[in-house]
Amino acid sequence: MPESTKSRDSPPTTTTTSGPLTFLFFFVVLPVGAALLLYRLDSFDPVHLPIHELAGLVLTAPARNSRLCWLIGVRALPAPEDLAFDSKEGVIYTGCTDGWVKRITVNESVSDSVIENWVNTGGRPLGLVIGNDNQVVVADTEKGLLSISKEGVVELPSDKAEGVKFKLTDCPDVAKDGMIYFTDASSKYNLKDHIWDILEGNPHGRLMSYDPSTKETKVLVRDLYFANGVVIYPDQNFLIYCESVMRRCRKYHLQGEKKGSVEEFVKLLPGLPDNIRYDGEGLYWIAFASEVTTSWNLAQRYPFLRKILGILERYVGRPHMEKNGGVFAVDLEGKPVAHYYDASLSFISSGIKIGKHLYLGSIVSPYIICLNLEKYPALPSST
Repeated sequence: MPESTKSRDSPPTTTTTSGPLTFLFFFVVLPVGAALLLYRLDSFDPVHLPIHELAGLVLTAPARNSRLCWLIGVRALPAPEDLAFDSKEGVIYTGCTDGWVKRITVNESVSDSVIENWVNTGGRPLGLVIGNDNQVVVADTEKGLLSISKEGVVELPSDKAEGVKFKLTDCPDVAKDGMIYFTDASSKYNLKDHIWDILEGNPHGRLMSYDPSTKETKVLVRDLYFANGVVIYPDQNFLIYCESVMRRCRKYHLQGEKKGSVEEFVKLLPGLPDNIRYDGEGLYWIAFASEVTTSWNLAQRYPFLRKILGILERYVGRPHMEKNGGVFAVDLEGKPVAHYYDASLSFISSGIKIGKHLYLGSIVSPYIICLNLEKYPALPSST
């Protein structure tokens, strides 16, 4: 018989497992263990939100436009957070991240708009409105509530209430009697750290009033979930304020038997509301930083997910969860009318209708977005 071809001197075959085990240890066990340890040691401790108040069908508008594209002042308007229109002078005022309150001359041709630096507050101007004496009232997140005369003189009417300094002065409006109403989005976190207020889940926001005749600042409503935009109803009987985290806008009654009480105006919004503006034609324009995404819904429901997001924010950067920023138009009763948005946009912070154009501000983008509503209207939606 022929000899076997297998050599009798061949070494015995052995199975090496150190490679896979090493990979498993260094790339699975060790990272997971480190992450769990970091989670346990991190002091950030989010709380449960009143999630039952967000139960129900999300509002939808009967008409939509999902394309917003015309830009004004690219690179000349760093993060124009809010927009206020002076119809007498035909200019838009906006506050930018470089501290300048800027003026944009509105022309028939959007491409001919002229931008000028007007007044630098030395802080970070956010919300602003034209006052009864043609002054510009500014909510400066670093300075407080400011009043700027037409000559450019800056005054500081208020920077605290009940002994608590404003940390994130946000949005003002002025009543016909001269009373100024505004919000402090958070009494704990400033603008730079505002995401921590949202992730933490505690209500640090306040709605306040400032009376120029008595120079008194009052807290009207406290314990708000990131208080944001404010607008006074046309008949002056109540104002409307936004709570970004709770995706709602509420009424605060200024007159009559209900004075001092709070009621719902619109809830279960399809986005996180920022500023709110009235166009004088029966519509409120509510800016959305983002639509309601699955990731935000889960984060709101589960505090441990917000803690994970907080840890990511602290050490490596939070994942981008925002999309479809835009504006949502509702009528005087809070009923949805139209929704303008764009999948490529996020952190839209204000929307104002001037003539046939819609202008949008942003807390991050270096421009104002403009849309011709006659050429590009919101169209009836089948859903």
